[in-house]
Amino acid sequence: MKRVLVTGASGFIGSHALSALLDLGYEVHAVGRRSQVGAGVRWHAADLLDPKVAFPLLTAVKPTHLLHLAWYAVHGKFWTSTENARWVEATRILLEAFHRVGGQRVVAAGSCAEYDWTAGRCDEDCTALAAATEYGRCKNRAWEQMQAFSHQAAIDVAWARVFHLYGPHEPPTRFVAAVVLALLRDQDALCTEGGQLRDFLHVADVASAFCALLDSHVTGAVNLGSGQAVTLAEIAHRIADVIGRPHRIKLGARPMSSDDPRVLLPVLRRLTQSVGWTPRYDLNTGLQNTVDWWRKELDTNVGGCTS
Repeated sequence: MKRVLVTGASGFIGSHALSALLDLGYEVHAVGRRSQVGAGVRWHAADLLDPKVAFPLLTAVKPTHLLHLAWYAVHGKFWTSTENARWVEATRILLEAFHRVGGQRVVAAGSCAEYDWTAGRCDEDCTALAAATEYGRCKNRAWEQMQAFSHQAAIDVAWARVFHLYGPHEPPTRFVAAVVLALLRDQDALCTEGGQLRDFLHVADVASAFCALLDSHVTGAVNLGSGQAVTLAEIAHRIADVIGRPHRIKLGARPMSSDDPRVLLPVLRRLTQSVGWTPRYDLNTGLQNTVDWWRKELDTNVGGCTS
C-alpha cells in the first residue's frame, strides 16, 4: 500500500491534490493546523513549526511517500517574512522524521523565485539559482538540505518549482483573482501596461503535476508550468471576454515594479518528457472555470448581485 502524508493539505494547491492522490491509489493522510473531514482522507491536526510534532505524527502515520506543500504563504508578506527561515528548519525536521519511520519518496514545493530572473527562460539544469528575495533564498536552502539528506539517507527526493498559478480559492489580491473580482463587481481592473510574459497553470493542474511527479521515479528539480507563454495584458483581456466587460480593463493604470521581469518562463523538458505529464486545462477553459467559481462565491456571499 502506498501511503502518503500531505502537508499544507488545506492550502491553495494541497486542497486540489487530495482527490488526485486517492485516484492514484494512495492511502491519503492530510495534515493541517485544523482537522477537517474529507471523503477517503484521514486528517491530522498539527503545527509543523513545532519541532516536537513531526516525529510522533510520522510514527503514527508511517507514510511511504511525503508530499510537502506547507510553507508560509500570506500574499504580499511571504517575500520578506522571517517565517521563511522557520520553514527551512521545519522541513529539515520533517524529512529526518520521514526517514526514521522508513519513508521512501519525497516531493516538495519549490518556486520560480529561486532562479535568477534575468535569465528569462528558466532551465533546471543550467539557469543560475540567484534568488532576489528571502522567500526564494529559503526555498532554495530547503532544497539544498533535501539534496544533501537524500544522498546520506538513500531516499528519493524531487523538488517541484512552481511558476504562476491561478484558479478557485486563489487569494483575492493575486493578479487573476483581482481582475476577475473587479470585473464581476463592474469595476475597473487597474493593471500595469501588461507586457510581462508569463506561464500560468490552473491550480488543479498544478496539483495534478505534483501528484504525477510523486508517483514517478523522477528525482531532482522539476519546473511546473503549462508550456504556454502569455502576456498579463492578454490574460486580463481573456478574463474580460469571459465576463463581457472589456471596457473595464485599464492597462497602464499601475506602474510596473522595478524588479518585475519582462520574461519569466519555465523550460518544461523534465516535466513533459521525464514525468510524462500534460495539463488538463488550456487557458480559456481554466479562466472560465475560475470566473464561474468566483461568481458563485460572490453570489453566495452577497445574495446574488453579480452579473
